[in-house]
Amino acid sequence: MRWLLFALLTPAAFAQADPFAALDKNKDGKLTLDETPPAARAHFKSVDANKDGVVTKEELLKAASGGPSAPAAAGVDLVKDLDYVGKGNPRQTLDILVPKDHATKKRPLVVFIHGGGWLAGSKGDGMGVIQTIAATGDYVAATINYRLTQEARWPAQIYDCKAAIRYLRGNAAKYGIDPDHVGVMGISAGGHLVSVLGTSGGVTALEGDLGKFPKESSRVQCVVNFFGPTNFLTFYGPGTTTAKIRDANMIGALLGKDEEEVQVNAKSASPVTWISKDDAPFFTAHGTKDTLVPYAQATEIDAALKKAGVETHLIEMTGAGHGFNSDDLNLRIKTFLDKQLRGVPGQISGAAIRVQ
Repeated sequence: MRWLLFALLTPAAFAQADPFAALDKNKDGKLTLDETPPAARAHFKSVDANKDGVVTKEELLKAASGGPSAPAAAGVDLVKDLDYVGKGNPRQTLDILVPKDHATKKRPLVVFIHGGGWLAGSKGDGMGVIQTIAATGDYVAATINYRLTQEARWPAQIYDCKAAIRYLRGNAAKYGIDPDHVGVMGISAGGHLVSVLGTSGGVTALEGDLGKFPKESSRVQCVVNFFGPTNFLTFYGPGTTTAKIRDANMIGALLGKDEEEVQVNAKSASPVTWISKDDAPFFTAHGTKDTLVPYAQATEIDAALKKAGVETHLIEMTGAGHGFNSDDLNLRIKTFLDKQLRGVPGQISGAAIRVQ
């Protein structure tokens, strides 16, 4: 899955509305191998579609999306831009890949939530991921937009995510979804949001009232979290203060600028706040050299889930930063999803994976 490398290549790219521009140091509209982060260079040739020795923005986006022919090859139909709230806001839309035989067979649902520091990114970032999942023939898969911090602060983002889950459950019959088996997967800011989904089932304060399916559940049955923040109150270590949170570029924009507002929202937006024994099983993968979201965020939620008696798997990506790629990891993720959503027995190794 190239998506882990190309969705958020570096912290600098992560903070930009246009990640390509952050990598294009000389602003010539092309990425050379030297401009490509070391962890992504092994994939440079495959992204360079016309083999001219450089990668254009179009080639990068095509690689991240998995290419236009993937849905047909996977035997699924792509339904785009479904308005899950019903107010015409493009940031409240989703795309879904539906197997062609959905009328005769129900399948579990996997929903991808993109990263981008809550200020960038789109549902298109997850297209390669959901194509890979849907291509197995075992799942319906969707990728969603949510409101960014330029438009609204917390808790708007989780209101949107929960509304999307309710919408998909409300349309389960239409798309061949098994509403009792819904998993979520997200990277970075998306990892944070899926983690909140996994721990806040039944928390009225985070439910919101968006959309036409208020009686549907927004609970999920499993969570795959890639390097998402899990506790803003400890994000900067023991010295974390409200002022430090407030003044942080991306986190401050999410949680607010008023001291009291930040204090309330930092607790509300932290997945660890809501952990209880009935939470969804978690699978977390996080790089030990992540300079954007500290590895300690992963160990903290893993320990808290264990203490509550919730199934949790933490995979240490040794030497990795904020983004990585591993065939071994992908196999473990598949085993986790198949176990939790399809009831397929499988052992998930907890051994660390070293990233070169």
